[in-house]
Amino acid sequence: MNRAAPTLGEIVRTYKAASTRMIRQTANADFAWQRNYYEHILRSDEFLTRIREYILKNPSKWAIDQENPDASNPEAENPWTQYQTKLTPCQSRTAG
Repeated sequence: MNRAAPTLGEIVRTYKAASTRMIRQTANADFAWQRNYYEHILRSDEFLTRIREYILKNPSKWAIDQENPDASNPEAENPWTQYQTKLTPCQSRTAG
């Protein structure tokens, strides 16, 4: 039987399920992932640099994140949008 390689969605789903079990058993019984993740085909070094900047700066924005129930002054917009460019549906897909 020749099985196809797992999709990115299958890999992420497996990782999140295993991580959730381990975290709930050892550290935080109420742990939950933030909904959704975003897949993007990175077609340029510039876009890769922008994504890296977002990843590095993102934790410092938690205090004002709309998803943070303790946010002191939640942002009006999703901060991710400043890093997005116009992508066609086949270039960008939201998955859960």
